[in-house]
Amino acid sequence: MKIALVKYGAGNTSSVLFALQRLGHTGQVTDDPHLLVSADKVIFPGVGEAGAAMAYLRQKGLDRLLPSLRQPVLGICLGMQLMCSYSEESDTPCLGIFDKRVKRFGPGLKVPQIGWNNIHDLKGELFEGIAENAYMYFVHSYYAVCDDYDTARTDYGIGYCSAMQKNNFYAVQFHPEKSGAAGQKLLENFLKL
Repeated sequence: MKIALVKYGAGNTSSVLFALQRLGHTGQVTDDPHLLVSADKVIFPGVGEAGAAMAYLRQKGLDRLLPSLRQPVLGICLGMQLMCSYSEESDTPCLGIFDKRVKRFGPGLKVPQIGWNNIHDLKGELFEGIAENAYMYFVHSYYAVCDDYDTARTDYGIGYCSAMQKNNFYAVQFHPEKSGAAGQKLLENFLKL
């Protein structure tokens, strides 16, 4: 199986590669359109800043390529946020795969949210074999608003979308590669799609 990780200057690609290795797979970090289109699975990882990330994607033409992909695509953390239409971070127009906005957590909440939090209202094949209210590892200051695309939600001062799906596009706000057995199960489910 050919697994491509989208290269756009984000952090945490090595931890995703290690998680894939634990599952018996290898991945390739690339911004080459041909390698992305020909991959069996594409992972859009992310630790970084929305404005800089989108500038890199536009420079490489990936802002047009990524929404056109037909194979299963998994966005993680910033990757999920960039799949939305707009982020308040640096006032950034994003990829628009999901018609939803990304907002900053409000006053009174410690940001970034760092650590374990539970996910609930689980739906869809990514969450097969994962218990309702399972704990996942989060690191983020921005969140996607809830809507009908949600396949998991989380509470942190407010309820927000922690996973979503539209057609072949899947996305999670948490880091499955750092979330122990439950996160590994989610990655395994994605690779089986």
